[in-house]
Amino acid sequence: MAAPRRRSSPKASAFSHPLLRRAGILLAVSFVLSFALIAYLFGLTEGFFGRLLGATFVWFVLLGVTFLAVVPFVNWAAEHWFGRTWAEAPTPQPTRRKATNTPKTPAAPKPARYAPRSSANSD
Repeated sequence: MAAPRRRSSPKASAFSHPLLRRAGILLAVSFVLSFALIAYLFGLTEGFFGRLLGATFVWFVLLGVTFLAVVPFVNWAAEHWFGRTWAEAPTPQPTRRKATNTPKTPAAPKPARYAPRSSANSD
């Protein structure tokens, strides 16, 4: 028998939905990265909060597109286009070659290039 479903209480957190929780985490990470970058580059000068807001938005968009769209799509595509057996197949280990004990000869130094002086350059 299946377990009875829990009813969400009206006092449920705003971040109870997994997508909202992930977006909140990405927003927090974006804010921390932006704060560190702006404080390091510009210090706490005037215009700090405007730069912080813009940088947070840019970081949030980049991280959000990457982790909420690209990565799930690649996982979905690998599973549906190539099949589950392909996605779960173990990765073959590379074969190691035995090292040979032959000493390598050091490369001979390159001879210096001869650059004659022209009469126009000599004064």
